[in-house]
Amino acid sequence: MTTEPDATLRALADAGFPIDTFTEEQRAVFAGLSAAELELILDIKRRLDAVEPEVQAHAVVAGAALF
Repeated sequence: MTTEPDATLRALADAGFPIDTFTEEQRAVFAGLSAAELELILDIKRRLDAVEPEVQAHAVVAGAALF
């Protein structure tokens, strides 16, 4: 399965990637992802999002301990 560049960028945007802030070069790299690469990045993003509150809580505790 291959992905179209616009569909790839749309999928990334739908997943919460800030594609509007990407440089043209970065957009070109992301637009050229294979279907497997896109799915991997989206899977990683989903997993990171799933633990985000926990990670943020640890960052606050760790940050407070350091300062």
